[in-house]
Amino acid sequence: MNNLPEILFEDNHIIAVNKGNHDLVQGDCTGDEPLDAQLKLYIAEKYNKPGKAFLGVVHRLDRPVSGVVLFARTSKALERLNEMFREGMVKKTYWAIVKNAPEQNKGTLVHFMVRNQKQNKSYCFQNEKPGSKRAELDYKLIASSDSFHLIEINLKTGRHHQIRAQLAAMGCPIKGDLKYGFARSNSYGGIALHARKIEFVHPVSKEPVCLVAAPPEEEKLWKIFSVS
Repeated sequence: MNNLPEILFEDNHIIAVNKGNHDLVQGDCTGDEPLDAQLKLYIAEKYNKPGKAFLGVVHRLDRPVSGVVLFARTSKALERLNEMFREGMVKKTYWAIVKNAPEQNKGTLVHFMVRNQKQNKSYCFQNEKPGSKRAELDYKLIASSDSFHLIEINLKTGRHHQIRAQLAAMGCPIKGDLKYGFARSNSYGGIALHARKIEFVHPVSKEPVCLVAAPPEEEKLWKIFSVS
C-alpha cells in the first residue's frame, strides 16, 4: 500500500489517482500488481469492507504515461461513466513534451488509425483504410525551452496509442517514446506524456468535477516549463 499513487478525488461512487509512469492500470501478462488491485485493497481496508471491494475500470492510460485515471466505486457510477466516455461527454486534456515544434502553433489532427496487435502499435493514415478507425485531437503549443516544446492536447476520440501515433505522424514524437520514433528512451523508463486534466459531470450528484494531476518529478523538463 506504500506505493499507492496520490488520490485526487474520492467519494462513495468514484475514485481518481495520479498514475505514475510505471503503473499498470489493469493486470496483464507481466504479472505486476495493477492499480485496480491496489485500490480494491485500499478501499477494503479503509472502509472495512468484507470480501472484495467493487472497483470498475472506466478508462486506461498506457503504462509509460502518467496522469489522471478515474475508477468507479459502484456499478451505477461505472455504467453512467462508461456511457459518458462513449458519448464524448468527458473532456480529457494531456500534456506532451516533444523535440520538434509543430509547423503550426495550434490545429486539429484527423487520421484513420489501424492497430497492429502483434506489434502493439498503431499506424496513422490520411485516408480511410480497411479496419481503420477515425481519430481526432486538438493541439496547441503552450511553452518552449531551448531544445524542447510543450504541447497541450484535447482528445476527441479514444484510440489505441492515439496521441503518441498522431503526434509522431505530425513529425513531433514524444520525448522517450522509442516505439513512435523518438531517438532515445528516458532514464526513468516512461515517456513525457501526461494526462493533465479530466472534466466531467459527477455520475450521481450531477455536480461538475475537474481533476488536475501534477506531472511526475522524474521528468525534469516539466519544471523547466514551470508547470506543476
